[in-house]
This record gives sequence, structure tokens and C-alpha cells, in this order.
Amino acid sequence: MFFRRSKMPAPEMIARDPADEPALPQRLSPRPPGEAIKPTAAPPPPEKPVRERSGLVGIISGALTFAVVIAIAAMIGITLFQRQVREPGPLATDKVVVIPPHSGTGEIAEALKREGVIDHTGLFEFAARFGGRPALRAGEYMFKAHASIADALDTVTTGRQVQHAITFPEGLTSEQIVTRLNDNDILSGEINEIPPEGSLLPDTYKFERGATRQQIVNLMRAKQREVLNQIWLRRSADVPVRTPAEMVTLASIVEKETGRADERPRVAGVFINRLNKRMKLQSDPTIVYGLVGGRGTLGRGILRSEIDRPTPYNTYAIEGLPPGPIANPGRAALEAVAHPSRTKDLYFVADGSGGHAFADSLEGHQRNVARWRAVEKSRQAPPADAVDKVEPGPDPSVPGRASAVAPGGNAPNTNAAFALDSGTPGTRAFDASEGTRLDPLKNRSYDLGSPKTVPAGVAPTPAPRGRR
Repeated sequence: MFFRRSKMPAPEMIARDPADEPALPQRLSPRPPGEAIKPTAAPPPPEKPVRERSGLVGIISGALTFAVVIAIAAMIGITLFQRQVREPGPLATDKVVVIPPHSGTGEIAEALKREGVIDHTGLFEFAARFGGRPALRAGEYMFKAHASIADALDTVTTGRQVQHAITFPEGLTSEQIVTRLNDNDILSGEINEIPPEGSLLPDTYKFERGATRQQIVNLMRAKQREVLNQIWLRRSADVPVRTPAEMVTLASIVEKETGRADERPRVAGVFINRLNKRMKLQSDPTIVYGLVGGRGTLGRGILRSEIDRPTPYNTYAIEGLPPGPIANPGRAALEAVAHPSRTKDLYFVADGSGGHAFADSLEGHQRNVARWRAVEKSRQAPPADAVDKVEPGPDPSVPGRASAVAPGGNAPNTNAAFALDSGTPGTRAFDASEGTRLDPLKNRSYDLGSPKTVPAGVAPTPAPRGRR
């Protein structure tokens, strides 16, 4: 292979500047024969200057480490805490505990421990204060068996207290209702005054411990106004009552005459028919109320001398409705007056089975009375002074009409037109036996109670005119 020789200038022709000459490496010393070439070690890198750690960085680093340790410990503690507050408690069975008003967290914890609901008061207090729950409330609470601390706290913070109930049967007077309220030892406070007759709605009312008796009375009055307004607006147009007050008065008589729901409209129809015909109502309960007022019960049968004793309420002596209610009627009795049965009935008498036999004529009524006499004869004989009010005779106030009382009669003490048979042997006038062992309401486990005082007799007033 041939190479072309480059034409380079002769060395002597190039001027060189000694400054431009590169430094020649130091000539290596001659290597002895047979000695291998050894690599030359590279020089070490230059050392960087060491910086000292500032004090602030060290503090922050230590704090972070400590915080992590604390967080881990807190998580472990919270887990153990939650496990303890949710462990089943020592309570063996459901139990009601009353927490007095104005009790602090510590006092509540001590009360729950004393009642066996919890074991650890300190744990309960810690959970109550730092568990993020609402404030504890005093009251009466039901704690379930084996309720945990968390369950106990939920019960006390939600305020779902034990609900008590008090029942007022239909037909009680306002005085009897007040007596029943006063006998209840869960309610507190006094009743300002006995409410007007007929102003309370009989029903079952629920309340919490600490509620006052006056609150129950106020609630009963509010409910009565509400129900009465509703029924009054829906009444039949041909009902001869001019005001809501008159409706309550007539409903109270219906309520006292029959305890059977299916009979109320028909009994109301009898009274409506009598009012339209200007016949006296002749209702036994009005005699009783005229004699004892709000006490509402004689505890015995009505005497002969009491039938015609003039009082503003005795519908044997007055025409039309009495001046006010004789009891507190329930919703069903008010509905019965607002929508009475459309019949021609003018009489009813006990049939011996707890109900009544109705009739639209004197002849039909006399047959019903005869059947009632046969039933009554098989029962306890009436006392010597018991009144016969079953055999109707001529009504001197209305020619050609019958009266509920026969002159000189001596039948059992039941209202000829409006008697109620309780179905209990020996029971006679329903209202006269109220509050005694023969009282059908009492026999249904209602405790009517006895009044503390018997009101004085009511002075007679002029009888109102009958409705046209």
C-alpha cells in the first residue's frame, strides 16, 4: 500500500514561540528489562468541607420523632379505651334508674355504679367528658341488661326517658279525675282548681317522671277543645243542640247511661227524639249529679224521695237539658250526639245481658220491662226503699205521653227509659253504684277513688224550657 507523503513545511521554516510549546511530560525513567508496566494510581478527589448541623434542625427532628411515638401510643390507647367502654357491663337484668335533677357527671357515674350499671366511674367520666357526646341529662332511664359504658352514655345523653301512663275512663267527673291525679305518686305539683265539668277529654296520657299534675290537666283541656271543635263542625244539621256546650252536656248523659260503644248512637237517638217531642229526658245519672255534684256517685240505689227532688240537673223535674255536663264524655259519646241513630225510639231498659232493649211505643216498652222484671227477679231482691222506675205511667206534663215513673210502683231501681245493666248480679242503677264493689267500671280494674268532700246540695232553680 502506498501513502502520499504530505507536504509539510520544514521544521526550520516554522517559527515557534516557546510560550506556545506544550509542556512535555517528564521523561519516564528507563524500565529495567523484564519489569511489567504498573498502573499509576489516580489522585484522590478533593475533600468537601464538613458542615455542622444547626441546633434548630436537631430540635425539629427530635420533636417529630417524639410526635410519632406519641401518636402511636395514642392510637393504642384509644383502641384499648374503645374496647373497654364497649365491653358488656355488670347489670344482670333490665333496670330503671332515676338520675336526680342538677346531677353532675361524677354524681351520675356514682349513681350508675351504685345501681350496678357500670363498674368504673373514672372510665365513665372520661368517656362522658372527652367522648364527643352531648351533655348528660337527668331523668328516669331504662338500662338494658349488660349495657356497656357506651350504651349507658347513649341512654343518658339522648334523653329517652321512661314513659308512664295514666288512664281516665269516660264518664268520670272532673273531681274524680283530679282525685285520680292526686293519687298518682309519679306526678308532682298541685292542681290550681278543679276544672269545669265536661272540659276534660278522657283518654290515656303518657308522661315522664317530673311532669306536673297541672300539665296533665292542661293537656286534657286542650285535647277536649280540639276534639269538640272537630266534631261540632261535622255534626248533623238536624241535631237539636245549639252550642258546643250543649253537645257536651247531652254527650255526658249518653256517656253515663251506657258503657257499650255500639249502643251510644242509639241511646243518643232516644234523647234526641225526646228533645224534639219536648219530653223530659228522665235520666238517672242526672238525679245523682244533682244530689252529689262532682262526687258523681251515691254508693247506693236512688231513693224514691230523690226522684222528684228539684235540682237544676234532675231531668225528672226539669224539661230539656240540664244547665251543664254531668261528667266528662269521651270522643265516642260526642260523636254519637253529633251523628245519632235515626230511629223512633223513645224508651230503653236493661235487657239483662249488659245491653238495652229499645222501644218506640209505650206498649213495646212495657213488654221489655216485663222481660227485665223476670231477669231482675232471679237476682238479689231490691231493698225496701228502692225506687220503681221501670213501670211508666202517664206524664202529667205532656198529655197522652208516658212518664218513666209509675205512681206507687215498686219495681227494681232502674230507669225505665234509660237504665243500664252492668251484668253484675245485684247491680242496679249504674251511676248510683259507681265507686262501690258493684261498680262495673271498678270491676274493670279502674280505681275511681273517693272524693275528699261531698259538695253541699244544689239549690233548685227554675227549669229551662224544652227545645222546639
